[in-house]
Amino acid sequence: MNKVVGSLKEAIKLSGLKDGMTVSFHHHLRNGDYVINLVMDAIAEYGLKDITIAPSSIFPVHAPIIEHMKSSVITHIDTDYISGPVGEAVSSGILGKPVMLRTHGGRPRAILEGSLHIDVAFIAAPTSDDMGNINGVNGPSACGSLGYAMPDALKADKVIAVTDTLVPYPNTPISITQSNVDYVVEVSSIGESSGIVSGTTQITTDPVGNIIARKAADVIEISGLMKEGMSFQTGAGGASLATAMYVKEKMINKKISGSFGLGGITEFFVNMLQIGLFKTLIDVQCFDIAAVKSLRENPNHIEVSSSFYANPSAKSCTVDKLDVVVLGAMEIDTSFNVNVLTNSNGIIMGGSGGHSDAACGAKLTVIVANLLRSRLPTVVDSVITKVTPGHTVDVLVTEIGIAVNPKQAELKKRLFDAGLPAVEIEYLKEKAERIAGKAEKVTFTEDTVAIVEYRDGTIIDRVFKPFENGQ
Repeated sequence: MNKVVGSLKEAIKLSGLKDGMTVSFHHHLRNGDYVINLVMDAIAEYGLKDITIAPSSIFPVHAPIIEHMKSSVITHIDTDYISGPVGEAVSSGILGKPVMLRTHGGRPRAILEGSLHIDVAFIAAPTSDDMGNINGVNGPSACGSLGYAMPDALKADKVIAVTDTLVPYPNTPISITQSNVDYVVEVSSIGESSGIVSGTTQITTDPVGNIIARKAADVIEISGLMKEGMSFQTGAGGASLATAMYVKEKMINKKISGSFGLGGITEFFVNMLQIGLFKTLIDVQCFDIAAVKSLRENPNHIEVSSSFYANPSAKSCTVDKLDVVVLGAMEIDTSFNVNVLTNSNGIIMGGSGGHSDAACGAKLTVIVANLLRSRLPTVVDSVITKVTPGHTVDVLVTEIGIAVNPKQAELKKRLFDAGLPAVEIEYLKEKAERIAGKAEKVTFTEDTVAIVEYRDGTIIDRVFKPFENGQ
């Protein structure tokens, strides 16, 4: 009649976790998450080795797990996104086995079909009752939607809810039910809600970024997709979110409302729901506290699983109903392939997340990017790491001009007719190189540090260990 156990170590013992097994985590607390570090410390204290960790994403706050990588407590990582010191450590070759990098839709596909088997899922639970009914909208560590934890809860052999707020039974609303939870552990804190907000989830204040965003909104309007019932998603980058601001202005002027806003939800999208510009928000992840509050209070703000959001093997997924998505890029090549994984030195500092899922599903995929990034050309002959394939990208918008994928001849004609600066993507590459020079080619060893899996399970690229100092 009670699933609460006294400590993480006790829960680990009861779960039957052994050397060589796989544990998973969700990332809804983003850079405010404490649970991965707490659990991996407990696993190390318990004496286990050769553990695969399968968090939906990894952030700078998770730097302490590097010590567990060094000591072979962790020997493999399976995730969708890595930023900060862990990405740098992986790029240095700290693990003997390449990291598997999936998409936010590819991860639930792999879990549900069994190619990613989870022995024990540890779910950071902002609130839980003693039987394991969990939600993410209440409690001091509220993070909102728990969409990325739902496939784990459904398929893991054992599920442990880690909470800092035990509430009376039954805990409502219920995001993850007691029928999928084996044990509940109470800790002092699972994290800080403020950590879900970062520089990548705030509208840009950069004047150049705003120029790009305004042009991107113009492209969406001219495409003909900005009409009654439009569905819309933006990435987490500042320019992507700024595009939503200008889309909002145009929707108000045109007196239209959209059917739904999708993806990681911010206060900006919440405001659009509140004033009637969208009928519904479909939320797999909250990007700020206002989104958490909205999910708790507004019945038209709907929590969904990552499978519902973007699993290509599901009977249907929501990205396939998208009209428009606006996304960022670290670099893009003249074939419109996009890299959002490695920086100019070849170091891992991101990942697809939902980038390639949304790009594949949307009718119009718009990439927004400064012509130069860290004084280096953004448009290149060939991206260092291909994450989102060029055939799923329609338009690149920069401050200098707009490049349209040749497959979108009709859209290119519309832009010309409207007087927008449509240019060839090769022109943007040459313009950037005239300003900043051609970037030096990164050299790599033959050691694979990560495998890049496309959403359908095919391998789209590999990440190699860079030579130290470029030599």
